[in-house]
Amino acid sequence: QVQLVESGGGLVQAGGSLRLSCTASGSIFRINTMGWYRQAPGKQRELVAAVTSGGSTNYADSLKGRFTISRDNAKNTVYLQMNVLNPADTAVYYCNALAKSAAWERWYDYWGQGTQVTVSA
Repeated sequence: QVQLVESGGGLVQAGGSLRLSCTASGSIFRINTMGWYRQAPGKQRELVAAVTSGGSTNYADSLKGRFTISRDNAKNTVYLQMNVLNPADTAVYYCNALAKSAAWERWYDYWGQGTQVTVSA
């Protein structure tokens, strides 16, 4: 089993910045992709950004240029730097990891509990 713990959410004014962190722990053999998703009230969960173990990144088109994802493989940690935030960015942000606990196991999708990001106008 792999556990994901997010931190860094909170309340920020429009135009401000936040940095989210997510650390994976538990029985980890290998982590492939790590990423961030978000879900606003009444909306579906959507991809924010993802990064592979090799450093390749993928962003939601609408967030390119404002959000930056990075990863520290040695610490099993992924970060999301969010700049020029606006009220439309208000959501619960979830960390995601595609990981396996042993070489012979299949890959599993793991999710964190989520961290609230609220951007005031």
